[in-house]
Amino acid sequence: MLNELEQALKCLHNGRFVLLYDFDDRERETDMVIASQFVTPMAIRTMRKEAGGLICTTANHEIGEKLQLPFLADVLSNSGKCYPILDLLAPNDIPYDTKSAFSITINHRKTFTGITDNDRALTTKEFANLAKNALHQSDEQARTEFGRDFRSPGHVHLLRASKQLLVKRKGHTELSTALLAMSELTPTATICEMMGDDGNALSKEKAKEYAKRNGLCFLEGSDVIKGWAELRSVK
Repeated sequence: MLNELEQALKCLHNGRFVLLYDFDDRERETDMVIASQFVTPMAIRTMRKEAGGLICTTANHEIGEKLQLPFLADVLSNSGKCYPILDLLAPNDIPYDTKSAFSITINHRKTFTGITDNDRALTTKEFANLAKNALHQSDEQARTEFGRDFRSPGHVHLLRASKQLLVKRKGHTELSTALLAMSELTPTATICEMMGDDGNALSKEKAKEYAKRNGLCFLEGSDVIKGWAELRSVK
Protein backbone atom coordinates (compact mmCIF):
# COMPACT_ATOMS: atom_id res chain seq x y z
CA MET A 1 0.00 0.00 0.00
CA LEU A 2 1.35 3.43 -0.92
CA ASN A 3 2.16 5.83 1.91
CA GLU A 4 0.92 9.43 1.90
CA LEU A 5 3.94 10.84 0.09
CA GLU A 6 3.92 8.16 -2.60
CA GLN A 7 0.20 8.72 -3.16
CA ALA A 8 0.77 12.48 -3.44
CA LEU A 9 3.53 12.06 -6.02
CA LYS A 10 1.27 9.76 -8.03
CA CYS A 11 -1.53 12.35 -7.89
CA LEU A 12 0.81 15.08 -9.13
CA HIS A 13 1.89 12.86 -12.02
CA ASN A 14 -1.77 12.44 -12.93
CA GLY A 15 -2.34 16.20 -12.97
CA ARG A 16 -4.34 16.21 -9.75
CA PHE A 17 -4.26 18.50 -6.74
CA VAL A 18 -2.47 17.68 -3.50
CA LEU A 19 -3.27 19.52 -0.28
CA LEU A 20 -0.13 20.58 1.58
CA TYR A 21 -0.08 21.88 5.17
CA ASP A 22 3.12 23.52 6.33
CA PHE A 23 3.71 23.47 10.12
CA ASP A 24 1.94 24.31 13.35
CA ASP A 25 4.74 26.74 14.22
CA ARG A 26 4.83 28.49 10.84
CA GLU A 27 1.91 29.78 8.72
CA ARG A 28 -0.45 26.99 9.79
CA GLU A 29 -1.92 27.03 6.28
CA THR A 30 -2.89 24.42 3.71
CA ASP A 31 -2.18 25.09 0.03
CA MET A 32 -3.69 23.46 -3.00
CA VAL A 33 -0.74 22.25 -5.10
CA ILE A 34 -0.65 21.15 -8.72
CA ALA A 35 2.18 20.63 -11.21
CA SER A 36 2.37 23.82 -13.30
CA GLN A 37 2.76 21.81 -16.50
CA PHE A 38 -0.75 20.39 -15.97
CA VAL A 39 -2.54 23.64 -15.11
CA THR A 40 -5.80 24.20 -17.02
CA PRO A 41 -8.45 26.93 -16.84
CA MET A 42 -10.50 24.52 -14.69
CA ALA A 43 -7.56 24.16 -12.27
CA ILE A 44 -7.33 27.95 -11.95
CA ARG A 45 -11.08 28.14 -11.39
CA THR A 46 -10.89 25.45 -8.70
CA MET A 47 -8.13 27.27 -6.83
CA ARG A 48 -9.95 30.58 -7.17
CA LYS A 49 -13.29 29.27 -5.90
CA GLU A 50 -12.37 26.35 -3.64
CA ALA A 51 -9.14 27.69 -2.10
CA GLY A 52 -9.55 31.45 -2.36
CA GLY A 53 -6.00 32.57 -1.55
CA LEU A 54 -3.37 33.97 -3.89
CA ILE A 55 -2.57 31.78 -6.89
CA CYS A 56 1.20 31.62 -7.38
CA THR A 57 3.69 29.65 -9.45
CA THR A 58 7.02 28.48 -8.07
CA ALA A 59 10.40 27.99 -9.71
CA ASN A 60 13.36 26.11 -8.31
CA HIS A 61 16.74 27.80 -7.85
CA GLU A 62 18.18 26.60 -11.15
CA ILE A 63 15.24 27.98 -13.14
CA GLY A 64 15.44 31.21 -11.15
CA GLU A 65 19.11 31.59 -12.04
CA LYS A 66 18.57 30.74 -15.70
CA LEU A 67 15.82 33.36 -16.05
CA GLN A 68 17.37 35.93 -13.72
CA LEU A 69 14.25 35.98 -11.57
CA PRO A 70 14.83 38.55 -8.82
CA PHE A 71 13.43 38.36 -5.32
CA LEU A 72 10.89 41.17 -5.10
CA ALA A 73 12.29 42.17 -1.70
CA ASP A 74 15.66 42.82 -3.36
CA VAL A 75 14.09 44.84 -6.17
CA LEU A 76 12.28 47.04 -3.67
CA SER A 77 15.34 47.38 -1.45
CA ASN A 78 17.49 48.46 -4.39
CA SER A 79 14.86 51.02 -5.36
CA GLY A 80 14.93 52.68 -1.94
CA LYS A 81 17.18 55.54 -3.10
CA CYS A 82 14.59 56.65 -5.65
CA TYR A 83 11.58 55.79 -3.51
CA PRO A 84 12.50 56.12 0.22
CA ILE A 85 9.08 54.84 1.28
CA LEU A 86 10.16 51.37 0.14
CA ASP A 87 12.80 51.25 2.91
CA LEU A 88 10.10 51.96 5.47
CA LEU A 89 7.98 49.14 4.04
CA ALA A 90 10.72 46.50 4.34
CA PRO A 91 9.26 43.11 5.46
CA ASN A 92 11.57 42.75 8.46
CA ASP A 93 8.94 41.77 11.00
CA ILE A 94 7.57 38.48 9.63
CA PRO A 95 7.62 36.09 12.61
CA TYR A 96 7.90 32.88 10.61
CA ASP A 97 10.22 33.89 7.78
CA THR A 98 13.43 35.73 6.98
CA LYS A 99 12.77 36.67 3.36
CA SER A 100 9.73 36.44 1.12
CA ALA A 101 9.87 34.07 -1.85
CA PHE A 102 7.97 36.55 -4.05
CA SER A 103 9.56 37.36 -7.39
CA ILE A 104 8.01 39.28 -10.30
CA THR A 105 4.53 38.96 -11.79
CA ILE A 106 4.09 37.92 -15.42
CA ASN A 107 1.59 37.51 -18.25
CA HIS A 108 2.17 35.57 -21.43
CA ARG A 109 2.23 37.90 -24.41
CA LYS A 110 -0.68 36.01 -25.99
CA THR A 111 -3.00 36.92 -23.10
CA PHE A 112 -5.42 39.85 -23.13
CA THR A 113 -6.02 41.19 -19.60
CA GLY A 114 -4.13 38.28 -18.06
CA ILE A 115 -6.51 37.73 -15.14
CA THR A 116 -9.10 35.36 -16.60
CA ASP A 117 -8.92 31.64 -15.89
CA ASN A 118 -7.96 31.04 -19.52
CA ASP A 119 -5.25 33.71 -19.46
CA ARG A 120 -3.71 32.64 -16.15
CA ALA A 121 -3.74 29.00 -17.22
CA LEU A 122 -1.99 29.93 -20.48
CA THR A 123 0.66 31.98 -18.66
CA THR A 124 1.27 29.27 -16.09
CA LYS A 125 1.49 26.37 -18.50
CA GLU A 126 3.70 28.29 -20.92
CA PHE A 127 5.98 29.28 -18.02
CA ALA A 128 6.29 25.58 -17.14
CA ASN A 129 7.19 24.82 -20.77
CA LEU A 130 9.76 27.62 -20.75
CA ALA A 131 11.21 26.35 -17.46
CA LYS A 132 11.52 22.81 -18.77
CA ASN A 133 13.35 24.00 -21.89
CA ALA A 134 15.51 26.46 -19.93
CA LEU A 135 17.07 23.64 -17.94
CA HIS A 136 18.69 22.43 -21.19
CA GLN A 137 19.52 25.80 -22.73
CA SER A 138 22.21 28.41 -22.30
CA ASP A 139 21.38 31.24 -19.92
CA GLU A 140 21.25 33.71 -22.80
CA GLN A 141 18.84 31.61 -24.86
CA ALA A 142 16.55 30.97 -21.88
CA ARG A 143 16.41 34.68 -21.00
CA THR A 144 15.85 35.72 -24.60
CA GLU A 145 12.87 33.37 -24.89
CA PHE A 146 11.53 34.54 -21.51
CA GLY A 147 11.53 38.16 -22.67
CA ARG A 148 10.11 37.21 -26.06
CA ASP A 149 7.14 35.28 -24.71
CA PHE A 150 6.25 37.06 -21.43
CA ARG A 151 5.70 40.57 -20.10
CA SER A 152 5.85 42.03 -16.60
CA PRO A 153 3.97 43.16 -14.56
CA GLY A 154 1.26 40.59 -14.97
CA HIS A 155 -1.25 38.47 -13.11
CA VAL A 156 0.72 35.31 -12.33
CA HIS A 157 2.83 35.71 -9.21
CA LEU A 158 6.16 33.92 -9.44
CA LEU A 159 7.79 32.51 -6.31
CA ARG A 160 11.49 31.69 -6.30
CA ALA A 161 12.54 28.76 -4.12
CA SER A 162 15.65 29.10 -1.99
CA LYS A 163 18.95 27.71 -3.25
CA GLN A 164 19.08 24.70 -0.93
CA LEU A 165 15.54 23.39 -0.79
CA LEU A 166 14.22 22.86 2.74
CA VAL A 167 17.49 23.78 4.44
CA LYS A 168 17.13 27.42 5.51
CA ARG A 169 13.59 28.05 4.31
CA LYS A 170 10.71 25.60 4.65
CA GLY A 171 7.78 27.52 3.20
CA HIS A 172 5.13 26.30 0.80
CA THR A 173 7.34 27.48 -2.08
CA GLU A 174 10.11 25.09 -1.07
CA LEU A 175 7.81 22.27 0.06
CA SER A 176 5.80 22.23 -3.16
CA THR A 177 8.87 22.64 -5.38
CA ALA A 178 10.53 19.72 -3.58
CA LEU A 179 7.40 17.64 -4.25
CA LEU A 180 7.68 18.37 -7.96
CA ALA A 181 11.38 17.51 -7.94
CA MET A 182 10.66 14.21 -6.18
CA SER A 183 7.97 13.44 -8.73
CA GLU A 184 10.53 14.05 -11.51
CA LEU A 185 8.24 16.57 -13.17
CA THR A 186 9.31 20.08 -14.18
CA PRO A 187 10.18 21.69 -10.81
CA THR A 188 7.52 24.37 -10.83
CA ALA A 189 4.31 24.08 -8.81
CA THR A 190 1.21 26.24 -8.83
CA ILE A 191 -0.18 26.78 -5.35
CA CYS A 192 -2.98 28.59 -3.57
CA GLU A 193 -3.78 28.99 0.12
CA MET A 194 -7.09 27.55 1.32
CA MET A 195 -9.24 30.12 3.11
CA GLY A 196 -12.02 29.47 5.61
CA ASP A 197 -15.44 31.09 5.83
CA ASP A 198 -14.51 32.61 9.19
CA GLY A 199 -12.07 35.07 7.67
CA ASN A 200 -9.01 33.01 8.58
CA ALA A 201 -6.96 30.32 6.88
CA LEU A 202 -8.82 27.02 6.60
CA SER A 203 -7.98 24.91 9.66
CA LYS A 204 -5.92 21.77 9.24
CA GLU A 205 -8.87 19.65 10.36
CA LYS A 206 -11.22 21.19 7.79
CA ALA A 207 -8.55 20.87 5.09
CA LYS A 208 -8.31 17.17 5.88
CA GLU A 209 -12.10 16.89 5.65
CA TYR A 210 -12.04 18.65 2.27
CA ALA A 211 -9.34 16.26 1.04
CA LYS A 212 -11.30 13.21 2.17
CA ARG A 213 -14.54 14.51 0.69
CA ASN A 214 -12.93 15.17 -2.68
CA GLY A 215 -10.62 12.15 -2.84
CA LEU A 216 -7.43 14.24 -2.61
CA CYS A 217 -4.10 13.53 -0.91
CA PHE A 218 -3.28 15.52 2.23
CA LEU A 219 0.33 16.00 3.26
CA GLU A 220 2.09 17.82 6.08
CA GLY A 221 5.38 19.63 5.68
CA SER A 222 7.09 17.04 7.85
CA ASP A 223 6.15 14.32 5.32
CA VAL A 224 7.84 16.27 2.53
CA ILE A 225 10.96 17.03 4.57
CA LYS A 226 11.34 13.38 5.56
CA GLY A 227 10.93 12.20 1.95
CA TRP A 228 13.33 14.87 0.66
CA ALA A 229 15.98 13.92 3.23
CA GLU A 230 15.68 10.25 2.29
CA LEU A 231 16.02 11.09 -1.40
CA ARG A 232 19.09 13.25 -0.76
CA SER A 233 20.73 10.49 1.31
CA VAL A 234 20.24 7.95 -1.49
CA LYS A 235 21.83 10.31 -4.04
